[in-house]
Amino acid sequence: MRGTPQQIIEKYQMLTRDAQLSGDRVAAENFQQHAEHYTRLLGEAQREMNARREQQDAEAAARRERQQENNPPESSDPASGDQPDVSSHALEVQDGRSDAGLVQTPEAEAPKPQRRPRKKPQQALDNPSENAADQPVAETNSEKAAE
Repeated sequence: MRGTPQQIIEKYQMLTRDAQLSGDRVAAENFQQHAEHYTRLLGEAQREMNARREQQDAEAAARRERQQENNPPESSDPASGDQPDVSSHALEVQDGRSDAGLVQTPEAEAPKPQRRPRKKPQQALDNPSENAADQPVAETNSEKAAE
């Protein structure tokens, strides 16, 4: 049988009713015992889960108490706490060093490789008359008329 423990229990209870209706007392008793077995397993698992949950809740409460003892709240105003000193950063930016606190990586130190220029296709070099970019633009009728 597959399913959650509750589904298995319900399935065995349904099989028990079917066996009772058909008059098979032995099968009905067998299915009833299976249903009771899974009911006990489900109850035990639920008790263990509840005990584990209570233990975790108690541990969390103890942690919160220890944290409150070690870090008492100074004030309810969040702006009253320590603020970072930004004046040194402002001076560094004014000096032209805006990269304060950054780490140099090997990629940043290595020079970038030079890119080679693209080669023209061999056909265009062999026969420049076929290259459209090298041919003069044909005059239009309006340009001829202007001359």
